[in-house]
Amino acid sequence: MSQTAAKRPVVFVFGSVNVDLVCRVATIPRPGETVLSARYEQLFGGKGANQAVAAARAGGAAVCLAGAVGDDELGERSRAALSGEGIDVGSLATTGERTGCAFITIDADGENAITVASGANLEARADAADPALFREDAVLVLQMEVPLAESLAAAERMRAAGGRVVVNLAPVPAGLRREDLRRLLAACSVLVVNETELAAAAALAGLSGETPAALAGALGAGYALAVIATLGGDGVLLADAPGTIETLPALAVDVVDTTGAGDTFVGVFASGLAAGLALPQAARRAVAAASLACRKVGAQTAMPFAAEIDAALSAP
Repeated sequence: MSQTAAKRPVVFVFGSVNVDLVCRVATIPRPGETVLSARYEQLFGGKGANQAVAAARAGGAAVCLAGAVGDDELGERSRAALSGEGIDVGSLATTGERTGCAFITIDADGENAITVASGANLEARADAADPALFREDAVLVLQMEVPLAESLAAAERMRAAGGRVVVNLAPVPAGLRREDLRRLLAACSVLVVNETELAAAAALAGLSGETPAALAGALGAGYALAVIATLGGDGVLLADAPGTIETLPALAVDVVDTTGAGDTFVGVFASGLAAGLALPQAARRAVAAASLACRKVGAQTAMPFAAEIDAALSAP
């Protein structure tokens, strides 16, 4: 960790780094169907890298990223791009596997379908991160595109150090066991999920409810944590451990591409927490940023900077 980062609150992201190949089509192909796109774009992505970029652009805290890329051109370019965003990549390892790659198809309504080749992300190791990142004023951010066992190790180590842990249960790991979910949530301060992930987590935990609010409330109460459910154009649902439920509306924007909206929310939310905002204020800032990110194509390319977020929040 740089000396500058050591003196500031820190957002520590442990997660994936990918390069995205993005095509725009009229409709997302069905199984067995081929559709044509005039061109494709090559963009930087990966949920870990995306969330780190969102946090760095939001300001308020130093941002460090731990994970793994390949010893290849895509890995070198990814590392340089992250450094260019002001992110400390000293804990980003280089492995013999190829850098992860995501294949993204976006339809005319801005919805997407994504296939991810994990590559070097499967080599990410929590113990390769700078030990100085595990500290009281740190916010650890996790997603599910690196090995679950490593995410669990990072979460429990950060909890023991007195820092906070934000878990974005995306995508829900195939074959996730109830015991692993219990361990993850026991180390978690805030769980961020979409509606599908919320339903999957609640079912695995043996909880039931007729609405997202009921499911989020049950998870929050059951594991003494805050649960945030992202609801697309309807904004987010926030349930804290005592049982208070609050809905924060999304901004009205012309939607072009929703690819990076969820990652934008998580990164900006973590930045707000690290900077000292209360949970509802951090969530409100994050939902505004996520709304703004839907106006452009791509994940990192669409993420707003602090001044844009502030302007949107202050607009009448």
